[in-house]
Amino acid sequence: MTFTITPHASPVSTQAREKTLEDPGFGRVFTDHMVTLRWSTDRGWHDGKVTARAPLAIDPACAVLHYAQEIFEGMKAYRTATGEIVLFRPEMNATRFARSAERLAMPILPESLFIQAVEELVRIDKHWVPSGAGSLYLRPFMFASEAFLGVRPAQEYIFCVIACPVGPYFKGGDKPLKLWVSDQYTRAAPGGTGAAKCGGNYAASLIAQAEATEHGCDQVVFLDAAEHRWIEELGGMNLFFVMNDGSIVTPPLTGTILPGITRTSVIEIARELGMTVSEAPYALEQWRADAQSGKLSEAFACGTAAVIASIGEIVSSSGSFRLNKAHESPVAKKLKEQLVGIQRGSVADSRGWVRKV
Repeated sequence: MTFTITPHASPVSTQAREKTLEDPGFGRVFTDHMVTLRWSTDRGWHDGKVTARAPLAIDPACAVLHYAQEIFEGMKAYRTATGEIVLFRPEMNATRFARSAERLAMPILPESLFIQAVEELVRIDKHWVPSGAGSLYLRPFMFASEAFLGVRPAQEYIFCVIACPVGPYFKGGDKPLKLWVSDQYTRAAPGGTGAAKCGGNYAASLIAQAEATEHGCDQVVFLDAAEHRWIEELGGMNLFFVMNDGSIVTPPLTGTILPGITRTSVIEIARELGMTVSEAPYALEQWRADAQSGKLSEAFACGTAAVIASIGEIVSSSGSFRLNKAHESPVAKKLKEQLVGIQRGSVADSRGWVRKV
């Protein structure tokens, strides 16, 4: 598809942009442009545009406001030490986006068009990609835009890509996370939308996250819906457990857990480094027992936003426990060094994961 490109008439000045990039925070400052595409039953995908970032005009009867047909992705563009701008496994984001769309009865955006739209935005806003440890966080999303209140899949949709320069996701740098185990709220159930990246999943998690904050925790751990026993994931990150024999366990993808691109990459890197990785159920009581006996040497969470973060303390209504050597976390650190190294060009990309823009 050919995108109509209309550059911003008054972009942020170079001086102001460089000042912002010194400490951009996360998700508060946005680049000058956005990309939009439209879909309708009679025209399919059409009207590709690159324009100045601006509010979207929608009707009060817009279907997404009433029935929540909405999906999104999270990915990053990185500036390597040689100044190149790269994406990390964007085809996996495109594939997951398509699966999410299918689950929510939305039109499938072809992989090539998804990546083209993302690259159009990165190219026009390339000066917003930070150097050093920062990155450009990309947010492709799609929502039902038809003005209609009947309960059925909408017949019109808008796909959009926006971006923001970001620094570390968690405040305080690399200190181990403190987690709250939710025994009252469930993120997803079998047959639901747990494996789709849709806003409704995150909306349902916010009350539990607020509960975690009240208990002085960084993130919330969700258990399975049936038994409230098995570890699933955090509000926005996958979980890994490292045993004292060097083996790694991560909860299996059974349809209630989001299949993270970072999760998949960590598994592949760990196995190539000779580590044994099992995708197997892991219970909360087992986590506690293994931490107390020393069988569990470390645990970490991973996701696009935070990459890899070690876990130090787990708090629940039945008491708390710690991983005493969380500040060391050699396995998590090694995996993060490899992953970040590939993303930023300091480690050879023998797998073809990096795509130059």
